[in-house]
Amino acid sequence: MHTSSQLVAVFRFRAGPLRGEIRVAGDKSISHRALMFGALARGRSRVELPNRGADVLATRDAIVALGAKVGDGGEAILVNGGNLHDPSATIDAQNSGTTTRLLLGLCAGKGITARFDGDASLRRRPMERVARPLRALGASIETTVGCLPVTVRGITSPSGGEFALELPSAQIKSAILLANIDATGPVRITGDRFSRDHTERMLRHFGRTIEFDGRTIELTPGKLTPQRVRVPADLSGAAFFIVAAATTHGSDLTLREVGVNPTRTGFLDAMRAMNADITLENARDLDGEPVADLRVRYRPLRAVTIDGEIVVRGIDEIPVLAVAAAHATGTTSIRDAAELRTKESDRVAAIATVLRACGVEIVEREDGFDVTGGGARTPQTTLPVFDDHRIAMSVAALAAPTGAHAIDDVGCIAISFPEFVALWERAQGS
Repeated sequence: MHTSSQLVAVFRFRAGPLRGEIRVAGDKSISHRALMFGALARGRSRVELPNRGADVLATRDAIVALGAKVGDGGEAILVNGGNLHDPSATIDAQNSGTTTRLLLGLCAGKGITARFDGDASLRRRPMERVARPLRALGASIETTVGCLPVTVRGITSPSGGEFALELPSAQIKSAILLANIDATGPVRITGDRFSRDHTERMLRHFGRTIEFDGRTIELTPGKLTPQRVRVPADLSGAAFFIVAAATTHGSDLTLREVGVNPTRTGFLDAMRAMNADITLENARDLDGEPVADLRVRYRPLRAVTIDGEIVVRGIDEIPVLAVAAAHATGTTSIRDAAELRTKESDRVAAIATVLRACGVEIVEREDGFDVTGGGARTPQTTLPVFDDHRIAMSVAALAAPTGAHAIDDVGCIAISFPEFVALWERAQGS
């Protein structure tokens, strides 16, 4: 299996305002799903401006192993789908939980037998939460003490039915929906709490009849039709630029065509509550997803409490919200984020380690932390990022208003955002 970072190298982020206009990498979640639906739909689909990180490329390679024909031209990936089959070898999901969990669902309802594995980090991440509802569907799922490697033996033409989520999770409900693409009866999923709805929106874009209100999803039997998908810029990738611009004097940055799906905008809501100067301009629809241009300028921040559904809608951005809190007046409390402990790293412990090294007072909780602002300073040593792309990029945001920060591994950023350093230096005028 591959390691999650192909290049391990110390890198130093510098201080300075962010200005101008940029478009960050394509949305990772939407890129994964567009490739998978392209593989399922009979005919040719076109995925434009996809995320080019290692996670999405793992999905691209996985659908090829499952029988899709893929032409990758860089700006767009063409997918000829509809003729999937058992792979000839173990599918290497590398560091991508989305690749593994969603494709387990796809295979479970397509009669496909496949074995999935990944790197050391992915092998630590829980898989039973997806395996249980797929077993209820009738598929055989064998995990390794609840983790990877995992073997799935799928069924064909499942009957549909009702599924109750054991926790609100976009990956779990997406795995269930993918497993029921060929269901002969209607499918109903309950127990959601406004987790990201990219799969539901993409099902509709690919011609399916589906209803969803943030808590319940109802899918009607039907067929997929191939489509063009232009992938919005990733709000999760934009978040690091937004926090840096919001906390650094002299910043005035516009981020183009950013996805502002309401199930993903918990981060924006939290930043606005902290008094960040963020305006949405030119709001529009892009192949079923809402997008806008985001303009961010410096303004002093204040502490808030972040919990409940706002965390569900912004779970990936919690580490960089902790960075914003480090520059806010008062103590920011973040709760209901226990899921962070089962990501690529234990992100609660990881961001706490980084912030403490920079003089920030932070108290860890089981499901979050309390961050007292005003004490951030330049660290005296190279900061560990725990082979975690989001921790590494959070350090860039921490450095912008504070001073030069060195990290022990810049290579891990390529998991989700290989263009990050070049764009960051461009925004800082390097």
